Amino acid sequence: MRASTRRTRRSARVEYTLPREDASARWARRLTAGFLSGSRTPPEAALHMDEATLVVSELVTNATRHGHSRCRLRLSTAPRSLTIEVHDDSTGHPVLRATGPDGESGRGIALVSRLTRRLDVTDHPRGGKTVRAVLSTGTGTGTGTV
Repeated sequence: MRASTRRTRRSARVEYTLPREDASARWARRLTAGFLSGSRTPPEAALHMDEATLVVSELVTNATRHGHSRCRLRLSTAPRSLTIEVHDDSTGHPVLRATGPDGESGRGIALVSRLTRRLDVTDHPRGGKTVRAVLSTGTGTGTGTV
C-alpha cells in the first residue's frame, strides 16, 4: 500500500452575493453546507457545519431585514478557524438584547455570540458594515462579543 501524496488544503475562501429577500437565508445555509463539505475545504471545518449554518442564517437574516440592498456572504477557512463575514449597506449595528421567555425574536446575536470565538462589526467609509464571526474548528468553543 502506498501513502497518498495529495496535500490537504489548509485554507479556502468563497464569496456570494445574495438578494434582499427572505429566501436568502435558506440559500446561504445551502451554500455554506456545500462549501464546508467540498473537497477544497479542510476536513475539520465540515465538523462544524451545524454551528456555521446557524451563524450564517442569523447574520444573513439580519442583513436582509435591516440592510437596504443585497448582502455579501464571505466564508473562509484557515487552520483551526472558519470566518463568516456578511456585508450589508445598513449603518446600524446588531444589538445584543435581553429578551423575556415569551419573546419571539431578538435572540439571534446572543446565540451567534455564544457559538463564536470572535464577533465584531466593521464600518465602511462608503457606508454599510461587515459583521464578522469566527468559529473555532479546533477543540472547544469560544465566546464572542459585539
